[in-house]
Amino acid sequence: MTGARPFPATIGLVLAGGLARRMGGGDKGLIDVGDVPILARVLARLAPSCAAIAINANGDPARFSGFGLPVIADSVPDFAGPLAGILSGLDWAARHHPAVAWVASAPADCPFLPADLVARLHGARADKDVPLACARSGEWRHPVVGLWPVDLRQDLRRALLDEGMRKIEVWTGQHGVAIADWPGQPVDPFFNVNTPQDAAEADRMAREFPAL
Repeated sequence: MTGARPFPATIGLVLAGGLARRMGGGDKGLIDVGDVPILARVLARLAPSCAAIAINANGDPARFSGFGLPVIADSVPDFAGPLAGILSGLDWAARHHPAVAWVASAPADCPFLPADLVARLHGARADKDVPLACARSGEWRHPVVGLWPVDLRQDLRRALLDEGMRKIEVWTGQHGVAIADWPGQPVDPFFNVNTPQDAAEADRMAREFPAL
């Protein structure tokens, strides 16, 4: 996770704090796709582009011990959604990596993330000269796949705690967000596993397109 890069140093944040209701509970990132846990696939795509990586998850962190990474819980109570996980990631980055100004987030249930994710998010943000960026594939925006400046964490904290903010696109729209585009075919790089049917489809795609 070191070496020269054509973009600023960035912390990777894997969002694994959801309740996985449509999967009947559990951790979607620990589901195997093509005989590899989805979380391992996510980490393999983020690691070459990131100065460090942390996992945002609630509950017992020991279930992720095999990955050897810090596990940080939401600081906002009651499962306040992905913005709460992003805030915890920004706070963790500020505390442990104060020289790094950026955090790139991705959910733990996306097995086919693109290898150029962080680079293209930075490129889109710089081209538009705005502080935030998120991914889009085809017609679909993916607000949780994004780039976040650490110095906006206090504004995000205020929005979550004082305003009850929960919708990512409402908050990002207040600051300016660039869109980084990827094709949605032959496999959507942001396909996410929400149901057992999705898991079966992801496994099929992983076997049909082993380069993913």
